[in-house]
Amino acid sequence: MQNLAASTAQDDNVRVRQGDSPLVLAFPHTGTFLPPEVEATLNDTGRALSDTDWHIDRLYDDLVPDATMVSACFHRYVIDANRDPSGVSLYPGQNTTTLVPLTDFDGRPIWTTPPTETETAARLAGYHAPYHLALSAELARVHARHGFVILYDCHSIRSEIPFLFDGRLPDFNIGTNGGTTCAPALADLVQHHCTTATEYRTVTNGRFRGGWTTRHYGRPEAGFHAIQMELAQACYMLETPPWTYDTERATRLRAVLGPMLRDIAALDLTDTTLTTE
Repeated sequence: MQNLAASTAQDDNVRVRQGDSPLVLAFPHTGTFLPPEVEATLNDTGRALSDTDWHIDRLYDDLVPDATMVSACFHRYVIDANRDPSGVSLYPGQNTTTLVPLTDFDGRPIWTTPPTETETAARLAGYHAPYHLALSAELARVHARHGFVILYDCHSIRSEIPFLFDGRLPDFNIGTNGGTTCAPALADLVQHHCTTATEYRTVTNGRFRGGWTTRHYGRPEAGFHAIQMELAQACYMLETPPWTYDTERATRLRAVLGPMLRDIAALDLTDTTLTTE
């Protein structure tokens, strides 16, 4: 039985739905909220919010019973909840967006007045920190209940973005930061479900190896297992404005994601020897 619970730190900006299974789903990039002072300093490109993980919460909704869900309600242009709060790049030497993005995924400026260091610090305190306070609290709660916890970080992105990567992105992009953030049993299970679905293409630790959330919380030796799934948006929606959800495509994709998540939730990762390869 699931229940709704708001983050105690910032209930307008973080949404939590608690469940009793070992699985926690995180949604750092589905939010579209812009505080007025932020919206006023974005240009037309920025206000289009083109880099949203459109409909990803709808795609995953009700696929697995009793999972905990933690969602950021604010847009990644306010501050990116999946970036290191210190500002260190996830992918040194490659094009990527920063803690507060200065460009969109196509490399186009998004601000008329970029945020100052003081404004960025305020956003860290007001948005980034409350999201991770809520997420870490749920991970601790679930870990205490089961002796381990599985964090599945939910993302999506347009399948073709030359500024970020060459060619067309695979449909399933699994990230474990080179196998360091979760037990092999979890990574293998996800890989198996994805590659068995032959309609789709799959890669593990390709262009997307797992963001800060996966890398920060993934401590399999302590029973905290984290994995990121970056889906190509072409699998379930139209990749141009108005970013329409495609029910037919989404239904096919949900038929893969649902059994996978249910199998993940049924894993028993209490044995720490499962973390050794």
